[in-house]
Amino acid sequence: MIRLTRLNNRPLVVNSDIIKFIENAPDTVITLISGEKIVVLESAQEVISKIVEFRRRLRRPLMTAMPSEDSAALADDPGKSAMTESPEDGSEADD
Repeated sequence: MIRLTRLNNRPLVVNSDIIKFIENAPDTVITLISGEKIVVLESAQEVISKIVEFRRRLRRPLMTAMPSEDSAALADDPGKSAMTESPEDGSEADD
C-alpha cells in the first residue's frame, strides 16, 4: 500500500498491486485494473518511487532471513562451532 494525495489535498492509500498504469496528462492519473481512475498530486516518478520503496520494505525481512553460505555450512555439519577464533588470551581452545 502506498500513501498518495488527491488533488483536493486529501490523503489516499492505494494498493499498488492493482495499478494498471500511470499517466502524466498534465496531472498524474492512476488507472487501476478495475478501470477506475485516480488523479493525484504526486508525479508519476514519485508514485513509482513509492511503489519501489514499498516493495523493498516487503522483501527486506525475506532477504535478511535467507541463509548465508556460512550458516548453511554450519547446518550441514552440526559439530562445527560458530566460534572459529581462539580466545583473546592467545591460548588454544579446549576440544
